[in-house]
Amino acid sequence: MKNHRTVFLPLLLALTGLSAEASPHGAAASAPAASGTVAPQPAASAASAPTDLMETLQQRLANKLGAPRQDASSGELLLRVPSRAEVKQARRGAAHPAHDGPVHWSYEGGAGPVAWAKLNPEFARCATGARQSPIDIRDGIKVQLDPVEFDYKPTPFRVIDNGHTVQVNVDPGNTISVLGRRYELVQFHFHRPSEERINGKRFDMVAHLVHKDESGRLAVVAVLLEQGGAQPVVQTVWNNLPLEKGEEQAARTPIDLNRLLPEQRGYYTYMGSLTTPPCSEGVLWMVMKQPVGIASEQIDIFSRLYPMNARPVQPTGGRMIKESN
Repeated sequence: MKNHRTVFLPLLLALTGLSAEASPHGAAASAPAASGTVAPQPAASAASAPTDLMETLQQRLANKLGAPRQDASSGELLLRVPSRAEVKQARRGAAHPAHDGPVHWSYEGGAGPVAWAKLNPEFARCATGARQSPIDIRDGIKVQLDPVEFDYKPTPFRVIDNGHTVQVNVDPGNTISVLGRRYELVQFHFHRPSEERINGKRFDMVAHLVHKDESGRLAVVAVLLEQGGAQPVVQTVWNNLPLEKGEEQAARTPIDLNRLLPEQRGYYTYMGSLTTPPCSEGVLWMVMKQPVGIASEQIDIFSRLYPMNARPVQPTGGRMIKESN
């Protein structure tokens, strides 16, 4: 039997992106045989060329579809003909090449919450997770919960508009203790309207205070904000808003987060997730029951930056929700 390699050159050229002009053999070498799809064996002079068209095609297809199969009798490398689905996938990859930059996501449109899981494999939990946040908090079990012990001190801070919210990064030294664990405050940020609901009610805004323990476990304290008097901590943050997105603005004076907390410290608690991609689960949530007032002018300032940046509520899925007596 005459040795040959079974290929579909037009298809292979399209898949690999190799043009006839790019071949050292020119267009004649890349044209299929007149009788069908079997390409003739290159002449000895052509085989001695530095780069053989068929070898190049084999290598590129190996990169896309896996290593070629070797014929047991002849020792020839046989290229597997790709399926229609593989052809489409390869073309999509060529039209939309992967990039190392951050994946764009938003709160509306084609990159909104419904599409988060499709934007990046690392965001899959946004669609498949069983304990996602936020939720509509209702039917909580009233028990004697241990109080959240806040140990907040005036601390230096920096403000950044990260393209999704206004975030405040704080220096170490602010902690909470709850359920026998100690967590350190890393940052806090804002959503409008509140992401969580209480018995179906949404509030004007919410501040999420994100804490982490030594093992990397997260605990978030949510402070609900509703229209009322001016909020001093919020105003301090607004006073230090950076002029450009993505730029961190260091404040000249410290911030005291005790002034952001409600007077009454009762709370709801449940296990959930981050409310933004990658929607990681295993997050301890504590939603303060008493809202804190915020002036309408302060709400308007945030609204000019982010009219809406709240993820829709997620299924409770039978999770236990506890509520302070």
